[in-house]
Amino acid sequence: MRRTISYVEDDPVILANYTEMLRDEGFEVIPLPGKEAALSAFAESLPDLVLLDVSLHGERDAGFHVCSELRRLSEDVPVIFLTSHDSEIDKISGLRLGADDYITKDASIEYIVVRIEALFRRLEALRATADRADIVVGELALDEEYSRATWRGQDVGLSLTHYWIVRELCSPPGQVKSHRELMKACNIVVEDNTVTAHLKAIRDAFKAADADFRCIRTERGLGYRWVTP
Repeated sequence: MRRTISYVEDDPVILANYTEMLRDEGFEVIPLPGKEAALSAFAESLPDLVLLDVSLHGERDAGFHVCSELRRLSEDVPVIFLTSHDSEIDKISGLRLGADDYITKDASIEYIVVRIEALFRRLEALRATADRADIVVGELALDEEYSRATWRGQDVGLSLTHYWIVRELCSPPGQVKSHRELMKACNIVVEDNTVTAHLKAIRDAFKAADADFRCIRTERGLGYRWVTP
């Protein structure tokens, strides 16, 4: 069965070009020309994956609003920002809102397809482990069937990428995990600073549930470790 991708882009030429290229790669593509069209479509049904620009029809952060609404509707649908905005703050903002990846438009279609397929492979791997027992580490509980993390009984609201990073950090807790190991656990290949942005977003999510959260420790030059309080 062909995977369905919703592509949110306000430039009609870019929208048409990427839609055609992705269809040539074997995907079913639903072109959505802006924020309102996207929000209306997602309220009806969700695709297998969403490609999303940051700025839409002059609204600088419209894509961030769409991403936030998507995460309210589902924590599992993969979201990739495909945008010309290449600043570090934009990338961090997108990942903090729960996006799984952030790609700039100078990337080749081959590169974009590799990143899309990596997210789909990860979903398949997740379904294959759905019958595994839940993981409990101190006050943290990881629900393997639904890919949800709870901290002291409160749902943290992690995206799929963030769930897998936390899962890797806790396997086992206390062990330092490098950027490469965290990327491998998520089945993604990104720059180290993108992994760092993901960790910042994960910390923010936990601190929203508990302002005193301090369980993710940065080990300079080595990576990160999960420490129990």
